[in-house]
Amino acid sequence: MDKFVIRTSKEDSLTSQVSDSTQETSSTNRSNQFSKKSRFESDNLIIDPGLRKRISEYDVNQREDIRRAYLQKGPCQPRTHNFPQRNIGGRMRRFNSDWFDIYGSWLEYSISKDAAFCLSCYLFKSDIGKQAGSEVFVTVGFTGWNKRERLDAHIGDCKSAHNKAFKRCQDLMKQDQHINFAFHKQSDELKREFLLRQGLAFRGHDESKDSSNRGNFIELLNFLANHNEIIKKVVVDRIQRNLKLTSPDIQKDIVNAAATETSNAIINDLGDDYFAILVDESRDVSGKEQMALVLRYVDEKGFIVERLLGIVHVTETTALSLKAAIENLLLKYGICLSRVRGQGYDGASNMRGEFNGLKSLIMKENPTAYYIHFAKNHGDIALFFNLASNIVNVVGASCKRRDIIRELQATKIAQALDSGQIQSGHGLNQETNLKRAGDTRWGSHYASIVNLINMYSTVVDVVEMIEEEGSISDKRAEASVLMDYLHSFEFVFSLHLMKNILGITNDLSILLQRKDQDIINAMKQVKVCKTRLQNMRNDGFESLLDEISLFCKTHDILIPNMDDNFEARGRPRRRAQKITNGHRFRVEIFNQVIDMQLQEMNSRFTEVNSNLLTCISCLSPDNSFSSFNKESLINLAKFYPSEFSNVEIVTLDMQLENYIVDMRLDKEFSKLKGIGDLARKLVETKRNIVYPLVYLLLKLALILPVATATVERAFSAMKYIKNRLRNRMGNEWLNDCMITYIEKDVFDTISNDAIMRRFQSMTNRRVHL
Repeated sequence: MDKFVIRTSKEDSLTSQVSDSTQETSSTNRSNQFSKKSRFESDNLIIDPGLRKRISEYDVNQREDIRRAYLQKGPCQPRTHNFPQRNIGGRMRRFNSDWFDIYGSWLEYSISKDAAFCLSCYLFKSDIGKQAGSEVFVTVGFTGWNKRERLDAHIGDCKSAHNKAFKRCQDLMKQDQHINFAFHKQSDELKREFLLRQGLAFRGHDESKDSSNRGNFIELLNFLANHNEIIKKVVVDRIQRNLKLTSPDIQKDIVNAAATETSNAIINDLGDDYFAILVDESRDVSGKEQMALVLRYVDEKGFIVERLLGIVHVTETTALSLKAAIENLLLKYGICLSRVRGQGYDGASNMRGEFNGLKSLIMKENPTAYYIHFAKNHGDIALFFNLASNIVNVVGASCKRRDIIRELQATKIAQALDSGQIQSGHGLNQETNLKRAGDTRWGSHYASIVNLINMYSTVVDVVEMIEEEGSISDKRAEASVLMDYLHSFEFVFSLHLMKNILGITNDLSILLQRKDQDIINAMKQVKVCKTRLQNMRNDGFESLLDEISLFCKTHDILIPNMDDNFEARGRPRRRAQKITNGHRFRVEIFNQVIDMQLQEMNSRFTEVNSNLLTCISCLSPDNSFSSFNKESLINLAKFYPSEFSNVEIVTLDMQLENYIVDMRLDKEFSKLKGIGDLARKLVETKRNIVYPLVYLLLKLALILPVATATVERAFSAMKYIKNRLRNRMGNEWLNDCMITYIEKDVFDTISNDAIMRRFQSMTNRRVHL
């Protein structure tokens, strides 16, 4: 044997093993570095087949990931799109959505080109060669709507280019046929171990054996291993060094799979029904402009649902770029703008502009996507809110200052109780503090102002303390400016004015932030607010002035004579307008601020929207359907010509007659409040099947958005996910985390098996589940 085998010493063998291990580690590191460079994010997928570039134009190291991503998503099939007609052979023809059922595995439709494409040939044709007609289905697009036989001709026989491409698509997604899997076949026990390790994939810190700070996860895992033989055997002792699942790419793949399944569940819940979109934009902590899109629809049980569809990074915030981003995101999930029946935006001009705003661009394409929306344009009030925010920030800048506020406030309350100025009792005089106003919590502005009024003297004491004893000159100077402003009559006037105005609209603000809010109840509250604001404008100035004067006397603030000339702060007298204090505070501030609030509410409703809302109010079940009016409801149906043809209008007429008699005879419907309750009761009693057109009218009314609170809540959540310490999160990683975090109730319904299957098919895995 010695003449055939060269024996090696133990020392040589050990050296060889170390060398092999080093080479393997080096190879693994190079592989990891390479995979990071060539990683392809699914957010970069171009959904519309008419806008894609060829597969051959992508980096060769990314092509397999791109093909897999497209196959995971499936063909682009916007079934609910209103396909345009064109003159072919003297007849008006268009794409037939039934073809998706016949050729669903490969047929795609491009909205931009109004043409059909083949997904299989797009992914693999460049490697196969030419076939008659195949180039049309890859780059040009098929438009012969009168020649369906061309689709069958494209498929061809078993050896055709299309079938070869289709077979390669199937082979790519069948990992159990890959050579890697053939070399690494696992037993069921090993698969269970892999699943357990996959569930423990999220961890932090430097967890290597030589690290002195391995993190809480590893320490807890070791503790469990010492008390649980299964964890010790599977995770700690037998874990493979190249299968620890600690790679960031693995973690992102798992979250992406979870987010995709969550979004698919939302789309399945929506189905082919109509919906409204809520859109807003905001900058994240890294300065990127992010656009959030929320779908509002009625589910199968009659409940109003608002779901986050995704977060998209937009480089430009023009109306055209936002519209393109919305279309691409909707098309990613196979839905299109033609199903939109309502829009909701903030008050930005690029959103609600009459001619070139986002809502106008969408309504030009889809006239039934109605826009109804509620939203400190006054200079003095804007200044007031800025300075009020600065006061809260300065006073509550440190724990020491907040402790001082609590102690001073407690002392003042004790003195007031001793003197009998306030009464004691259960729930009274509890410890309080200043509140910061947040744009995503509308009621917080009112609470912030009320607390500032109640703690005014304490705030003045703290600001005065900072002015006198502050260690930094800039802080002392800032405190001096704030102290001057706190003692001004103009600040106190604005403080009490906004307290009264926000007090009137506070109930409306809270109501609008509910997800199940319907437009009829909102309109009732708007009417109440408008009436109270008008009454305040007509008769409220004197009472407000009395309230402010009492406050100023209590806190030794100079009250100007209303008949004297007003002296503008910081302006030369020769440039100041010669007006009295009474004119300044009553006309320029009091009247103007209230008028702007009233105008803001009135400007949201065009003539069309006012008529629409008048008709919707006839659906209300209050007082045994006392507002019911058949003619108005028929007019409401005419606002939606795509849903109600002339024949269906006649059918609706007869349904409404039966519907109102049925509703008034059934005691279950006699005590309903709001059209939201009505929709749920119709589904519960299966009346939605008996009166389908009436129920359709009800759904169209319910999905009209009133406010964008859900979108703003999404941006509040974004601050927790992408924070100052994690400000380099990628766009796809941020979107996936946002969806699984915000829509956690949907995420909880997703089975682990569904997430595992998607995770498995995202790329080649050594372990095949």
